[in-house]
Amino acid sequence: EVQLVESGGGLVQPGGSLVLSCAASGFTFSSYVMNWVRQAPGKGLEWVSTINPGGSTTDYADSVKGRFTLSRDNAQNTLYLQMNSLKPEDTAVYYCPHRGCRGQGTQVTVSS
Repeated sequence: EVQLVESGGGLVQPGGSLVLSCAASGFTFSSYVMNWVRQAPGKGLEWVSTINPGGSTTDYADSVKGRFTLSRDNAQNTLYLQMNSLKPEDTAVYYCPHRGCRGQGTQVTVSS
């Protein structure tokens, strides 16, 4: 059974930083491309970032490029999202989906 547990969210002031984690189980984590997506209040899902299975290649939405860094630890089956210079428009629930499955998400709120 695929399980994805996102954590690390919270309330942060504009310009602040957070590190999100996604603990994966139930599949061969190291074999798959992984993504972060987010859903802001009242809006649809927005793709944030992608990383290849080996962790050597990443891609980012223009809205987060230069501020967010995606990485993975295949030994720990964990995905990370370092978020710097956070903006109010980054407020959303963040998910790391896999093949149609996702966890409960982690809430990020950027507000002064």
